[in-house]
Parts: sequence; C-alpha cells; structure tokens
Amino acid sequence: MKKNIKIITLLLIVFQFTYAQKTGVEQSIFNVQTGFLGVWVNNEYRLSNEIVLRSEIGLDSGLRECNDCFIDYTFLTPVITLEPRWYYNIKKRNSENRGTNNSANFLALGINYHPDWFVISNEENISVSNQISIIPKWGIRRNIGNSDFNYEAGIGIGYKYYLDESISGIAGDLHLRIGYTFK
Repeated sequence: MKKNIKIITLLLIVFQFTYAQKTGVEQSIFNVQTGFLGVWVNNEYRLSNEIVLRSEIGLDSGLRECNDCFIDYTFLTPVITLEPRWYYNIKKRNSENRGTNNSANFLALGINYHPDWFVISNEENISVSNQISIIPKWGIRRNIGNSDFNYEAGIGIGYKYYLDESISGIAGDLHLRIGYTFK
C-alpha cells in the first residue's frame, strides 16, 4: 500500500509540473531576425516574470540620397544593442496559451552602439561615425501561427550622440522584423 501511495504521489507531482501554466517570459531564448534595414542575432534573458534583458548584435543598413537621384548608395554597418524589455501583457497572453517565445506587447529602452569598425557598401571610402543612441520604445512581438517564426514591430524616439564629433540630436526607431526563435 505504501508503495502505491508513493507511486501515485510521484505521478501527481510529475503531472503538476508537466501541465503547470506558465506565468511569465521564457528563461532564455535566441532569435535570428531580418527586416528591410538589416539582420540581427539576439538573446532575451529573463530577469523577472515580465522583464527580459535583450542583447543583440547585427548589421543595420542605410540609404543615402543625392540631389539628382533617388539613392546615391546603400550600406551595412555593425550595431550592438542592449535593451531591457517589459512584456506588460505576457501573463494575459500566457493564460490564453498565446504567449510562447515572449509573444506579447512590450516597452523597452534601447541602447544602441554603432562602432566605426567597417562598412559594407556599394560606394568606396564610406565610414560611419561612432555613435550611441538611447531610445525608449513601444512594440509588439507575435508568433506566426503555432511555429517558432515570429514578427516584431516597434516605434520610439530618443537621443543620439556622435562620439567622435561631440554632436547630439534626436533619433528615431521604427522597425519591422521577421525572425526565428531557437529554443
């Protein structure tokens, strides 16, 4: 009888952990994302039930216009980002079984560093100034169906500082990305 009670208790504990409802963000997820203006690899590391720290490295692209033509040249330059994110409706989405892979609305504080390491361009002798930007933003992240593919959109306005020239100004962030989450 004691043996049966132990087996039943063990099965109930295993069942509880297997079917327990998730109440927050994932512990750690890796993503590869691309969009109109670049390609990025990032990790979101859980700090609390609703807050993650996103670290990212990638290539941002840009376009430069000239007076006589639509686009003078295009370029890709490296970017390193550190971004705390608050997924403020993750608990609600998890209760509806729709919050997997941190699929929720978020508020973030993006800290971007564009170093002058290299530039990939269709034009010769192009450089990008060393710059840091701090941009608070709002965004959404959603899974595409029940897959590990996702899309993300965000918008924000903040501050940019050019390190080499001691110049600062207003910076914007408008992004639309599609990606894949590795578990």
